[in-house]
Amino acid sequence: MTERPYVAVCGAGVAIEREAAWAEEIGRLLAEAGAVLVCGGLGGVMDAAARGCASAGGTSIGILPGESRSAASPHLSVAIPTGLGEARNALVVRAADVVIAVGGEFGTLSEIALALKTGRPVVGLGTWELARDGQAVEAIERASNPAEAVRRALVLVGA
Repeated sequence: MTERPYVAVCGAGVAIEREAAWAEEIGRLLAEAGAVLVCGGLGGVMDAAARGCASAGGTSIGILPGESRSAASPHLSVAIPTGLGEARNALVVRAADVVIAVGGEFGTLSEIALALKTGRPVVGLGTWELARDGQAVEAIERASNPAEAVRRALVLVGA
């Protein structure tokens, strides 16, 4: 890859402490690697990732569900209101080269599905497991910690 990789970090808008800590470290590590962080721009995992990215002087883009920047994480470099609600998840995924899913709820699951549908690789840290008719579907690269998640994501996009 000759340009900076864009890495989406997806997760719950209300994250548990462990997920927020992981996301903050992921954001910091992505910034240190020169990647651009893309996220949904709100709280929880998204805010924590943007905070970590900002702490290392990185660039973060939040693609917001609403029509205003007022709810955006204050740690974002750029906040883009869409007015699309959850449909903005497709924009988050399409803007990225790879997705890191941290924990998450159904919105995160939708981002995982959209990423896989559009051919973007997904690295998961404490996130969803996929199955079809009771059989595991091994479509998500598993990581055991934030450093491994970032390393795997960057390798997957050739960075």
